[in-house]
Amino acid sequence: MLGSRRAKPGSAGEAKLSRDGRGYSAAAFAALVLVTAVWGVTFVQIKDALETYPLFAFLALRFAIAVATLAVPVAPRLRTLGRDGALAGAALGALLATGYGLQTAGLQRTTVSAAGFVTGTYVVLTPVFALLFFRIRVGMSVWLGVALAIVGLSMLSGVSAGSVSGDVLVLAAAASYAVQIALMERFAPRYDALAFTTAEMTAAFVGFTIIAAVAGQFEVPRGATVWGALVVTGVFASALAYLVQAWAQQRTSATRTALVFALEPVFAGIFGYALSGDRLGALGWAGCAVIMSGIAVAEPAAAGTLARLVRGRREA
Repeated sequence: MLGSRRAKPGSAGEAKLSRDGRGYSAAAFAALVLVTAVWGVTFVQIKDALETYPLFAFLALRFAIAVATLAVPVAPRLRTLGRDGALAGAALGALLATGYGLQTAGLQRTTVSAAGFVTGTYVVLTPVFALLFFRIRVGMSVWLGVALAIVGLSMLSGVSAGSVSGDVLVLAAAASYAVQIALMERFAPRYDALAFTTAEMTAAFVGFTIIAAVAGQFEVPRGATVWGALVVTGVFASALAYLVQAWAQQRTSATRTALVFALEPVFAGIFGYALSGDRLGALGWAGCAVIMSGIAVAEPAAAGTLARLVRGRREA
């Protein structure tokens, strides 16, 4: 599931890599693939955990663990945000929380594999929202990616193993993530990245805590399944994933990072098949393949769009 997984095209680290001619690092590539695999397996873990633990209480505890893990490295940096940075982080954190809530609710209703591939459509949707919000032009490859994603989603909707309502919720989550990414890449560069991400996670934690409390969902987590999912999603898929990403992006380009992250649906499909017994049939797997094709087609253009968003903000 989503952590702080967004490549930051146009970053100082990428510029340095371009000047030094170092566009690839095997260690960075391996670290990013490992992070992406962790995100893929969390689809299985979360679906299993939600069979015995309430949704919003799970999300509240997940973000509590993530924020607590980041507390030590981020503490000296938080004051750099100021009032405006804290408010911006809270606003984007609300969008992030909306995405998580919709995605997790959808995962309860559909298969792990379908949820993974539908989530991946945020790659296709991000440049579309960049066009709507900031008039950043997108190339034909993005529109081809959109068309392929729509075809793939239509194919998935005919699979009895999944759930149309679940897929729609996950698609709405992907749209929320895309809006959040477009806004973050436009406005976040003025703030410390780690502090800003922590502000987002804190806002998500507060929001989910309030909802869980009002719904009376809080209870002590029990069993290895729930605790395992909380630790992996809170520590490894969120907090440590961000730190690994920050380290890796100093050693490889944002475009390569984004392309590696496009493997997340593939890992979700693999783990869904191996661990959750997903059997989507020929039509379902063909739909996943078409969605993946759309992601692969749109990914380089999406990275370029985000790079123009960042440049536009710095020149403003």
